[in-house]
Amino acid sequence: MTDSAPPLLPSAFADPALDLMPDDVRDRLAAGTIVLVDVREQHEWDAGRVPGAVHHEIERIASRAPLLDAAVPVAFMCRGGVRAGMVATAFRAIGYDAYNVRGGFTHWHAEGLPTEPAGAVVAEH
Repeated sequence: MTDSAPPLLPSAFADPALDLMPDDVRDRLAAGTIVLVDVREQHEWDAGRVPGAVHHEIERIASRAPLLDAAVPVAFMCRGGVRAGMVATAFRAIGYDAYNVRGGFTHWHAEGLPTEPAGAVVAEH
């Protein structure tokens, strides 16, 4: 972890048992064993994102659930883990093997994990 990475505190709105560490998600995404869904707002996505992630803003995620294969594990990401944690919990309740990327894009970015576009930043929510 770099000096600039924020501490990884659990979210009061998510079940910590559903958290996956960013490097684990990176490895599973590269192996094709998980789908990463970014639920942040469009301006956040445009400022920086994880290569290979799909984007479904939180306001639309319920209507887009049928687009996600319930047989494939899915990890949700937001800026810090609160929004994605709530989404992961909701998706678990309807039968998905759903997870939250602990620390969200903020931690992913601070860890120096792959991002795009060049010069990606963590946008304010």
